[in-house]
Amino acid sequence: MPVKIRLARVGRKKVVQYRVVAADSRMRRDGRFLETIGFYDPQTTPKTFTFNTDRVTYWIKNGAQPTVTVKNLLDQDRFFEKMEGAEKGLSPEQMSLERLPERKRKPKPKKEKK
Repeated sequence: MPVKIRLARVGRKKVVQYRVVAADSRMRRDGRFLETIGFYDPQTTPKTFTFNTDRVTYWIKNGAQPTVTVKNLLDQDRFFEKMEGAEKGLSPEQMSLERLPERKRKPKPKKEKK
């Protein structure tokens, strides 16, 4: 069974929030999933997200593939660096890794009307 770590949308219309879930890749976006392993709220300033690092590590070690968006969130949280440090036997205090700031996006160019 191919497992993906991806976002599942929750919340009402125009008030979007996401759960970070481990799900079978053949299931729908908001369909059945194996486990909830985090939360992401893109509408707060700064954007908030939390992960259960033990469960994310478990799923990645067992072959789950994060989607592009989830991988970007994990990179921003420096999750993979923390995981490598934990494998080497370093404590979180020794690594002293802070969460990276949000990426600044360039505004999209406006299309000219004919």
